[in-house]
Amino acid sequence: MPFVLWSLLLAALLPLIWAGVAKAGARVDNHRPREFAARAEGYRQRAGWAQQNAWEALPTWVAAVMAAWLMKVPAADMNTAAGVFIAARLAHGLLYMADQAALRSLSWLIGLLAVIYLFLQAGGVQG
Repeated sequence: MPFVLWSLLLAALLPLIWAGVAKAGARVDNHRPREFAARAEGYRQRAGWAQQNAWEALPTWVAAVMAAWLMKVPAADMNTAAGVFIAARLAHGLLYMADQAALRSLSWLIGLLAVIYLFLQAGGVQG
């Protein structure tokens, strides 16, 4: 199976990883997990924010991959975009937790550019 399809699973797991980081080692009342998230501070709070952003990025990535797949964009191009997207989104979460705002924003932009690239390739726009 091409990496681009595996990237869908990886992108869907990233929010769960950031949620795990936010909660690891903490006493979380599973009856009221959102209250815990609202009181979190430091890297735990930022990991929660990374989780939210990862969920927000997921639908556009899925749409881009599906558009590229349906329009028969070459697998090598899709795989490259997928590698860039996953690396950028992984960096985004790590930089979020490290409180590196400028670099985090750059990694967010790189991930978005991978999405745009796939849509342009699906639309037949040669880059």
